[in-house]
Amino acid sequence: MFESTRCRIISYKGMYRGTDQAVEEVYRSDWGRILATLIRLFNDFEIAEEAAQEAFTAAVDQWRSAGIPDSPRAWIIQTARHKAIDRVRRKTRLSEAVQSIAVSGLTEAAEEPDYDATPIPDDRLQLIFTCCHPALAPEAQVALTLRTLGGLETEQIARAFLVSPTTMAQRLVRVKRKIHDARIPYQVPGVNEMPERLEAVLTVIYLVFNEGYAATSGEPLVRTDLCAEAIRLGRLLRTLMVPTPPEATALLALMLLHDARRQARIDEHGDLVLLDEQDRGRWDRAQIEEALPLVEEALRGSPGPYALQAAIAALHCQAARAEDTDWLQILGLYNLLERLQPSPIVALNRAVAVAMVHGGEPALELVDALAATGDLDGYCLLHSARADLLRRLGSLEEAAKSYRLALALVNNDSERRFLERRLHEVQSGVGVS
Repeated sequence: MFESTRCRIISYKGMYRGTDQAVEEVYRSDWGRILATLIRLFNDFEIAEEAAQEAFTAAVDQWRSAGIPDSPRAWIIQTARHKAIDRVRRKTRLSEAVQSIAVSGLTEAAEEPDYDATPIPDDRLQLIFTCCHPALAPEAQVALTLRTLGGLETEQIARAFLVSPTTMAQRLVRVKRKIHDARIPYQVPGVNEMPERLEAVLTVIYLVFNEGYAATSGEPLVRTDLCAEAIRLGRLLRTLMVPTPPEATALLALMLLHDARRQARIDEHGDLVLLDEQDRGRWDRAQIEEALPLVEEALRGSPGPYALQAAIAALHCQAARAEDTDWLQILGLYNLLERLQPSPIVALNRAVAVAMVHGGEPALELVDALAATGDLDGYCLLHSARADLLRRLGSLEEAAKSYRLALALVNNDSERRFLERRLHEVQSGVGVS
């Protein structure tokens, strides 16, 4: 729903670029926090989301004439409060409901939440745990949380689940209806209830990070705001549960290691730079050094999926040069990961490691078998990986076909330019190893 509000915000740019840019920046950076605060206050998903939409629309009009407020987020929250109260009045038509809101203090000025009043000292993390209710299917928990609190659009979430935007939109409608019909409360779970929700919470945080690390659409490849927020939530999550779950530690390490390479992933023109071509001197060594002990901690005992992924990322970060990468050990870790958590994405990543250890032909057989299942037909990276293997094997015409398939699916401008360069290379027969 809130994509329509965002489109309206963007459509006004030009005449009021400065003001509308401020609204857009607040929307991008603070939608999740704002919605989390409103859900906490009103205990109602629909009212909170609709009030937030109306507040952002009001900001487009009012900030032009009155100027940008000193605290834009607080202005949005306060405006949304008033609009939510109006909605409750119209919806209930009961004086008792209006009186209860007045007594509750919701009409007062926006203030910082009382972090000591709840076991989860963060509105956004509170609502992630709340949306990850065990009465909902795990996939529904994650999709709902990404849509509401992660600030991700339906199309972005659909790509994460490898389904169409229409299918994902229908799923979101169904889960909201179930919440309403089953009267599932928006309550912060107690400490003893957190473990059963942990897996979904970790998935949400990691998918928010992934959207920041490799944006599925738009111009920039990296959205640092989403990466930073996911890491912040990962750090906070580790402090909430005693003893700290190994997978929470592993997820934080994994995000830190990926994020440490962020500056080297794009060149001065904003174009994608592959891992083996990156300037490793631009990697954040301090962040890597922080993450490595966390990887060791997470690997003790029986390592989970995030621990195995963090170990793979650590091997990449520990290699001084691309040619020093221990691909044999990485392949072994992917073998474990595929047994522990089989998925088409893991299988595709494992095929890349097979190529580095055993050569392109066995890897291409794996990719072709994966493509034959149809599970990744709409996944750009399947076709780009196949194209790269064909390019390296000298099958330039077939490589060009796969690059064209990848280009038809890519939505990020930086990745599109990279694929266009690769397509040009195979068409002209240059840059082929």
